[in-house]
Amino acid sequence: MTSLLVIIVLVLLAVALWQLTKIFDLTQVGSKSDNSGVATDKDNNVQGYLMFGFLAFIYIFTIYGLLKWGGLALHTPASAHGGQVDNLMNISWVLLFLVQAITQALLYYFSFKYKGKEGQKALFFADNNKLEALWSIIPAVVLAGLILYGLYAWTNIMFVDEDEDTIVIELYAQQFKWSARYAGEGNVLGKANVRYIEGINTLGVDLSDPNAADDFVTSELHIPKGKKILFKMRSQDVLHSAYMPHFRAQMNCVPGMVTEFAFEPIYTTAEYRELPYMIEKVSHINELRAKKSVELIAKGGTGLDPYTFDYLLLCNKICGASHYNMQMKIVVDTPEDYKKWVKEQVLLLDQVKEASAAPVEAAGVEASEPKDTVVVANVVAAK
Repeated sequence: MTSLLVIIVLVLLAVALWQLTKIFDLTQVGSKSDNSGVATDKDNNVQGYLMFGFLAFIYIFTIYGLLKWGGLALHTPASAHGGQVDNLMNISWVLLFLVQAITQALLYYFSFKYKGKEGQKALFFADNNKLEALWSIIPAVVLAGLILYGLYAWTNIMFVDEDEDTIVIELYAQQFKWSARYAGEGNVLGKANVRYIEGINTLGVDLSDPNAADDFVTSELHIPKGKKILFKMRSQDVLHSAYMPHFRAQMNCVPGMVTEFAFEPIYTTAEYRELPYMIEKVSHINELRAKKSVELIAKGGTGLDPYTFDYLLLCNKICGASHYNMQMKIVVDTPEDYKKWVKEQVLLLDQVKEASAAPVEAAGVEASEPKDTVVVANVVAAK
């Protein structure tokens, strides 16, 4: 890799020096009696055909890129609003490709048609009000349509009615991991602040708040299919971004404030794994992993485990050295399985009480002695 970089630098240096000599030659125009630095009709023709060659390269590479890497793009959205996001993106791409194809063709065509020719003089054309109105109004109308559709989609996605039945979950970001806090049966999260962080209360939950009594924290995010989830997001340290690509959801996690995003899952994890495109994709990935495993084993290493698809929560901001590893598994359950999973979770308040009581018993303190003398955080005062 180092050798390749050195070669690239040397090539770029050579090109820069060559360009400098051309610039120097241009500065000498007029001081010489010959016209060696003036473009001829042959030069103009060559440049014109080269431009057409570059135009062909643009079109060919665009088509090649779509065929070669088009399959790497996200496929079926796993949220109710995902179709709107994909439609907006597809409309934008189609418009961009059409405008690019037309404008590039016109640009190079007119550059070739009106290339320099001996004896031909350029026509000075001051302005044309009709043309200027045309190329101003059309883009304005198209952009206005895209913006209005985008605002419509944004409103449907972002705003949750107060009386709408939702599940409230907090996503807590910190270098370099995610934690999820569930609001429990009350569906209201307890207050939290970084000043309350102590011991296993790593999210800084105010355990004296009655709403925190049924909160529980997990390192794996479970959500039910067919139910709208309202995510409230916080960051402990730096700017993070909660990115759930298959759900077409992303929101920044900003230190010192709470941001929100809501969506409704429409495929369980098991159902999404059975989609034809995902079966094909996983099969292809495992073929590549099998080939890589053969190479690793031949070198004395160990093979790679087969890949199984899972939804993921990623950080989409470069938040530090281990940014790439900041992810959390998302499991979309059926409503019945989700309820069973919730019943198996241990409340944060119970975890704190258990953790605070353990050192007392280990030190030989009498069981009858009040435990609130050793409780960490600010738990027992209100309980």
